[in-house]
Amino acid sequence: MRFNKVLDGIKTYEAGKPIELVVREFGVKPEDVVKLASNENPIGTSPAVAETIRNHAEKAHLYPDDSMFELKEALAQKFDVDEGNIIIGAGSDQVLEFISRALLNETESVLMSAVTFAMYEIYAKQMGAKIYRTASYAHKYDEFMEAYKMYHPKIVYICTPNNPTGDATPKEEVLRIIEAVDRDTLVVVDGAYMEYAAAKDAAMAITPADLIGYEHVIYLGTFSKAYGLGGMRVGYGIAQPQIISQLYKMRPPFNITTLSLAAAITAAKDETFVRDSVALHQQQIKRYEAFAKENGFDYIDSYTNFITYLFPEDMDSTAISDALLKRGVIIRNLASYGMNAVRITVGTARQNDIFFKHFSEVIG
Repeated sequence: MRFNKVLDGIKTYEAGKPIELVVREFGVKPEDVVKLASNENPIGTSPAVAETIRNHAEKAHLYPDDSMFELKEALAQKFDVDEGNIIIGAGSDQVLEFISRALLNETESVLMSAVTFAMYEIYAKQMGAKIYRTASYAHKYDEFMEAYKMYHPKIVYICTPNNPTGDATPKEEVLRIIEAVDRDTLVVVDGAYMEYAAAKDAAMAITPADLIGYEHVIYLGTFSKAYGLGGMRVGYGIAQPQIISQLYKMRPPFNITTLSLAAAITAAKDETFVRDSVALHQQQIKRYEAFAKENGFDYIDSYTNFITYLFPEDMDSTAISDALLKRGVIIRNLASYGMNAVRITVGTARQNDIFFKHFSEVIG
C-alpha cells in the first residue's frame, strides 16, 4: 500500500509510558508505580469535577452540546473575551492540528525554538511544510527575528512556559516578537502551563486578553495540567473571530465528549483547586532544586509543574531512565530531543519521596 510521502519524514510522537506497561513488563505492583512523566496533576481531579462526572455518567450515550456554549461562556468570563473568540479542542493539540491544516502546505514553513513541543513539528510535516528552529531552546527575540527574516514562516510557535524544558519567556519579549512579524504570519502562543508561570513571576504571566487585540495571534490553553483533566482531553484556542471562524471549518462535530464537556465547565469555575495545585507544586519543586545542587548537576529554572535535570557527561539520561523504570518510577528521558536530560513531573510529597529514594540509589 502506498502512503502519503510526507509520512516518511515523521517520527511517531512518544507519549509518557503508562502505569500498565510497567506493571506488565517489570512485575511492579500497580500501587508501587510512581508516574512522573506526563505532567499530569499529581493531586488528581477536583472533588467538584469528580462529582460532575458521576452525575453525567447516565448521559454518556448522548452527544454533547456541540455549541459548547456553557464552557465558552465560562472561559469568556474568566479571560475577559467574547465567546466568538473561542474554539474548543480535544486537548489544545487538536487546535494545533486545526491551525496546521488551515494554514500550511508544501510551500510554507514554520518556526520554533530548538527544543519545544514535538507536535508543532509533527502537524507541520503532515502538511508537507518545512521546519525551522532557532539556535537555543529559550525564546530569544534576536534569534527568532534572524530566522524569521531569513525564512518568512507562515507560523511562529512560542511555547511559554516551554515544554519539555520548563523555562518561560517574559510577556514583554513575547509581545516584541508578535509586533515584529508580518500580519500574514500567525503567532501561536502556547500557554499550557501558564497557571504555574503566573503564580511564580508576574513578568511571565500572559493572558488571552493581553493578545486579543492582535489580528495574527492565537493563545492556546488546556485543562490537562493545573485543572487535573488530562484524561478528559479538553483544550481551547482564543483569537480574533476571523481566525476562529476559519479554524471551525477544520473542527469535526462533537469533538469532545459529553463527560469531558461537563467536567471542563465545572473545572473552569473551580479556582480553589487550581490554586491548591499550584501551591503544592511551588512547595515540592524546592526539593528537586535542592537535590540537584547537592548532587552536582544542573536544572532548568522551571515555570511549569515539572523540572528538567541536565546531566554531565558521566551521567546518562537513558541509562538512568531505564533503571528507574524497572523500579516502577516513570520519568521522561529527553535523549530524543538531543539532550542528556530528564523531565520529571513534580508529584505529591509521597511520590517525590519514592522518586528521590530510587533516584539516589540509581545514580549512586
